[in-house]
Amino acid sequence: MTGTKSAAAAFALLLATGAVGAAHATPEEDRATIAELDTAYQAAVERNDADAMAAILHPEMILVIGRGAVFTREDLLRSARERDAEYEHQVEDEDTQMVRLYGEDAAIVTARLWLKGVTREGEAFERRLWFSDTYVRMPEGWRYAFGQASIALPTG
Repeated sequence: MTGTKSAAAAFALLLATGAVGAAHATPEEDRATIAELDTAYQAAVERNDADAMAAILHPEMILVIGRGAVFTREDLLRSARERDAEYEHQVEDEDTQMVRLYGEDAAIVTARLWLKGVTREGEAFERRLWFSDTYVRMPEGWRYAFGQASIALPTG
């Protein structure tokens, strides 16, 4: 892992564990923390870094993808550990991320995501999609609790 990737993983762990973004953070600080945390999560997926992902994911996390398949936290971590995909890109498109707070303990991040890589079976993929990620504040910090992704957007 490069120094930049190590730093990103360490920052993700600090954010997720509550070491950054104290309980009495302002709404602006919470938005910034959650934005960075969601970006760090996408980077952890891109690297297949199950440890960094685990630090961010809520214990009961659920992801629903565009065609209706449901994945648990354990499914996502297993996929990273087994390297079901090797990613060239798993990044939010610039200027598409929006963080909305709901009270003091819930937030939803929306953004357009660009995925590009190859599956373990050798099948190349590239697509863009919209997602909504729900974060909840827990005693140990913000956790990614629920995600929903659109079907692939039309190309062109």
